[in-house]
Amino acid sequence: MWLKFTKMHGIGNDFVVVDLITQTGHIRPERVAELSDRNFGIGFDQLLVVERPSQPNVDFKYRIFNADGSEVENCGNGARCFARFVYDQHLTGKRDIRVETANGIMELHLTDDNQVLVDMGKPELVPEKIPFKAKEFATEYCIDIAELGPVNIGAVSMGNPHAVLRVDDIDAAPVETWGPAIESCAQFPNKVNVGFMQVINEHHIRLRVFERGSGETLACGTGACAAVVSGQLRGWLAQGVKVSLPGGDLFVDWDGQGSVNMTGPATKVFEGKVNL
Repeated sequence: MWLKFTKMHGIGNDFVVVDLITQTGHIRPERVAELSDRNFGIGFDQLLVVERPSQPNVDFKYRIFNADGSEVENCGNGARCFARFVYDQHLTGKRDIRVETANGIMELHLTDDNQVLVDMGKPELVPEKIPFKAKEFATEYCIDIAELGPVNIGAVSMGNPHAVLRVDDIDAAPVETWGPAIESCAQFPNKVNVGFMQVINEHHIRLRVFERGSGETLACGTGACAAVVSGQLRGWLAQGVKVSLPGGDLFVDWDGQGSVNMTGPATKVFEGKVNL
C-alpha cells in the first residue's frame, strides 16, 4: 500500500504528513515506529494524518502518532504544519481552518507573512483532568522521583500533559536523565512531556522539551504553551512571551483566563512515497 507523504518541520520539530482524504490507507503503529527511525526509515518526531471530519462545521480530522507508534492528543508544531499542508495541497482554500482532534476542536489561521497562528484552547489545570495525581490545584507541586528525589514542577495540560521545571542554565539542564525519569513517574498515569525552562526575562524564555514517546525534540509547541502558562501562574512571566527552543522561536500569548495563542512557522522539506 504505497501512499504519498510530505516531510515538514516546525522550527526543527519534524513530521511526516499523510493525506487520507484523497488516498486510502491504514496506519499501523508498528509501521509508524519503523518509519520514524532516522537510520532505517524516513525519520520524524511524529506522523500526522489528515482525515475527513466526523463532526459538522469542521474542516478536517487531525490524528497524531508519536515516533514509537503511540497515538496522542495534541501537537502544536504539528498543527501549524497541518494547516500549511492542507492549504498548499489545495485540500482547502480557507486561511481559517477548524480541525477535529482527540482533545476537541482546534482553530488554525494562516497569516499573510507565512506564519501560522494556532488557537491552542484553554489550558487544563485541574490535576485529575491533566491527568496528574494531586489532592488539589497548585501553581507548583513537589513530586518525589525515585531516581532523583524531590522535584518542583508546574503541571499543565494543553490537550496533552506537561511537567514544567525551571532551570538556571538550559544548556546544562539534565534533559537526557531527568526527562525519561519524570516522563514515566507514577504521578502522571498517562506519562508526561517534560519541559526545562530558563527565564531570561518576563517576556522571553529558553526551553528544551523531552517529549513523551519521542525523546528530546528541537521544538514542542504544546510544551512552549505549557511553559508560558506555568511561568505566568508562578509569577515569573508576563503576557506575551518569546519562547526560544533549539530549533527556533515561537510566540505565545495568554491572558491568564482564555485560550493560549501560539504563532510560528511551518516549512515543507520534501515529498515522497512510502509503503505503509
